[in-house]
Amino acid sequence: MTPSPATFSDDWLSLREPADHRSRNMALEAELARQLEDVEEQRIVDLGAGSGSNLRALAPRLGPRQHWVLMDYDGALAEAARTRLKTFADNWREAGETLLLTLGAREIRVEFAIADLARDPAAPRAFAPHLVTASAFHDLVSADWCEDFAQGMAGSGILVHAALTCDGRDAWAPPHAADAAIATGFRAHQGIDKGFGPALGPDATQVLGAALARAGYEVGQAQSPWHLVPGDRALIRKLAAGTAAAATESGHVDAATAQDWSRHRAEAEACAIGHLDLLATPRE
Repeated sequence: MTPSPATFSDDWLSLREPADHRSRNMALEAELARQLEDVEEQRIVDLGAGSGSNLRALAPRLGPRQHWVLMDYDGALAEAARTRLKTFADNWREAGETLLLTLGAREIRVEFAIADLARDPAAPRAFAPHLVTASAFHDLVSADWCEDFAQGMAGSGILVHAALTCDGRDAWAPPHAADAAIATGFRAHQGIDKGFGPALGPDATQVLGAALARAGYEVGQAQSPWHLVPGDRALIRKLAAGTAAAATESGHVDAATAQDWSRHRAEAEACAIGHLDLLATPRE
């Protein structure tokens, strides 16, 4: 039986959003905005959109007229996105199922699409977007999915943007004797099928970039690491608990070791979690 695509709670997505937004690579997103600057109404599909964090980060950097399609498997998260986007905007109104936002001088039309991207990686193309984007999504998918997605985008002229894909680099301070064992167990857990085939985890950006290059794209990458400090204590504690639990489930670490590591890491002085952002531009 194939598992359903991974879903995440709105609480977790809300907790990580401030760190996500300050970590995104601004130079790459400035280039993305430049690529779209001559488009009168920018059509954008957001994959695995969750509660709409990617829109909230990217829309203020894009043009005055935007049309977003938030695509996710989880209808509950789509409703959470609708609610949170109303708070995010300066003004809003609804036209049927469509949400119309005003953000400064920007007019943003938002639609919601419940879709099984695991079955149809090329589904975004049906909306004729100028841009397909995603945040913290591609480390969940498989190499085969990336290849199918890239071939689905081939020849379309669509820009592809992938933000905050984990790259396997992390550093906690101060050191703990179980750091290496926990990292090994966590990496093993990352590879479990999340509904898209064996998950790529930290290899995702490289695999996706290579697939897009074969499909006719010029691909750029840039770092976007989380740098967490004591002011991020709630996120650090949640991250420590989740990492320890995943390492235990993998079978590489015993429960007592993981619990001790989690207890110490919940009070860590600092934590850096590596991510990469990617921008793929169709070749002329």
